[in-house]
Amino acid sequence: MNSFLTWFMSTIGQHISPRISVMLVSMVPLVEERGGLVLASLLKIPLWEGVFWCVLGNIIPIPFILFFIKKLLHWMADHHMAKIVNWCEAKAEKNRKKIEKYGFWGLALFVGIPLPGTGAWTGSLAAALFDMDLKKASISILIGVALAAFIMSVISYGALGALFG
Repeated sequence: MNSFLTWFMSTIGQHISPRISVMLVSMVPLVEERGGLVLASLLKIPLWEGVFWCVLGNIIPIPFILFFIKKLLHWMADHHMAKIVNWCEAKAEKNRKKIEKYGFWGLALFVGIPLPGTGAWTGSLAAALFDMDLKKASISILIGVALAAFIMSVISYGALGALFG
C-alpha cells in the first residue's frame, strides 16, 4: 500500500488537492479507507476532515458495485476476461460461509475489520453475488465503513501520529 500511496502522490496527487487525493485513494479497490486514512494522516489533514473524505470516497462505489457488478462480470466473461471474473467470484466465495453464518452483522464486520482483502468493495461484491437484500446489504456495508473509519483513525492518527507527529 505504501508504494501505491507514494506513486499516487508523486503523480496524480501533484495536480489535485490533498482532500480530493484522500477521497480518490479511498475509492481504489483493496486500498480503500485503510490507504485513505493513512494518506490523510501523512498529509496532516485534520482527523474529522480525513474521515469525511475517506468515508465519502469509500461509499461512492458501493451502489455501482451492488447494482452492476453481476452484469459487468458477465460481460467480462464473454470478452475473454474469465480469469478476472473467476478471481472475483473465488474472492467472494471464500468468505461466503462467514458472511452467511452471521448475516447482516457478518457483512458489517467483514467490511469493517481492516484486513487485506476485506472492505466495502469486497463486501459489496459478495452481497451482490450472494443475492443479498440490497437495502440490508447497503446498511450493513455502511456500518462496516463506519467501523473501519473508526479503527483506521485510531491506527492512522494515533499510532502513525505518534511515530511521525
